[in-house]
Amino acid sequence: MPWKDGYTITDEIGLRDEEVTWPENFQCAVTLIVDYSVQGGNDGIASKDLTKPQAIFGAKIGVGRVLELFESYKLRATFAVPAIMAEIYPEMVREMTERGHEVAAHGYLHEDVSSLEVNEEKRRLNLTTHILTETCGKKPEGWFSLPRQQDRYPGGQISPNTIQLLIDGGYEYLGNGMADDIPHYWVVDIHTKRHILTLPYYYHFDDLFFLMFPAPGMGSGLENAMTLFENWRQEFEGTYRRGRCFTMVVHPHLIAWGNRIEMFERFLLHIKGFPAIWNPTGSECARYWKERYPASSFLNLEESIWRDYPGSLS
Repeated sequence: MPWKDGYTITDEIGLRDEEVTWPENFQCAVTLIVDYSVQGGNDGIASKDLTKPQAIFGAKIGVGRVLELFESYKLRATFAVPAIMAEIYPEMVREMTERGHEVAAHGYLHEDVSSLEVNEEKRRLNLTTHILTETCGKKPEGWFSLPRQQDRYPGGQISPNTIQLLIDGGYEYLGNGMADDIPHYWVVDIHTKRHILTLPYYYHFDDLFFLMFPAPGMGSGLENAMTLFENWRQEFEGTYRRGRCFTMVVHPHLIAWGNRIEMFERFLLHIKGFPAIWNPTGSECARYWKERYPASSFLNLEESIWRDYPGSLS
């Protein structure tokens, strides 16, 4: 990898298919992520966003339908929860853990932190950790920076300080990184090898990019539901054959309507039809990976070969 000041991945090139193994001889891992947030702007969720009909539907009705679906098929998920949602809907967030799912942090307001001063970002991170710990009775192990509609980057917004703050805050993993389709190490300092484990994410596994786009006034997006199903199906089958990690993201305010929840159920049934599927929560997947592929053995870094030229903007 030519430049190292942002991040790099395990062993510089990642692991080949034949090198990836899962516990108990499972063929591949399937992690289900539920983004329990509502649509907000760059500053995150505001009071006006919480009163929109679709937000109320997702936070109450939609998430209940998703929980029932997981219960029916004995599947477990990781719920990425902004702290403000835990403050407003504490009973629902506690129910997620009572049903055997994981609650991970998703920012304080699901805000864009890329322009925050480091001490303010740290304050919000610590506040988020405190609120979710108080709500669930357990400190969150994972942190997600999932995108919102019209975000500049599909992988979500982080600042130059975010990863360092997550490590300092005791987080075990970052929930969404686009550098590999298996868990990988995000390195913030090549010399000390300071890193955080990162779980895979890619935007075409996320229902947001099929069910909310195009933007209002440019079409309803309803016509994309079956495109999402077919995309999920083909991507899952390809991942299964290769034995890697399939991670999908759903939003209750988008996926739980009428034919969409039925489509989601059909896809879960499709997954259940394949043998040897491992369905861990994010923390379980991270824990296994650290034990099986520890950074001490699998994170082999080399100095950068990149050299800036005069006038370079890199």
